[in-house]
Amino acid sequence: MAFHIPEDYYYTKEHEWAQVDENIVTVGITEFAQDQLGEIVYVELPEEGQKITQGQTFGVIESVKAVSDLYAPVSGTVIEVNTALGDDPSVLNDDPVNEGWLVRIEMDTEKELANLMRAPDYKKLISEK
Repeated sequence: MAFHIPEDYYYTKEHEWAQVDENIVTVGITEFAQDQLGEIVYVELPEEGQKITQGQTFGVIESVKAVSDLYAPVSGTVIEVNTALGDDPSVLNDDPVNEGWLVRIEMDTEKELANLMRAPDYKKLISEK
């Protein structure tokens, strides 16, 4: 299966994507992650205003197969949460890269982006799975 992996996004080895617009980072899970998890039935996300730290957990995603932690791609303050997912987490099954975004973070420093993968490296990572 060919997964949609936007070239201009950043990626974590735990399969989160990060779209950067100046100092605002929109975060979600990749299509590969969704495919591995199977049908997603529940998402637990942080509150707006919560501080999160790169590499630390900021939420939980539950599917019919497994419960997985969500890891922050950058450090910063959560400024928006996709509350629609609380009512209907199935959006993540259909469109994890667009409508299924999880949180928006005002990042503390863009230096942390250097710790993330770009699309070619992420494609290599998932091709080895």
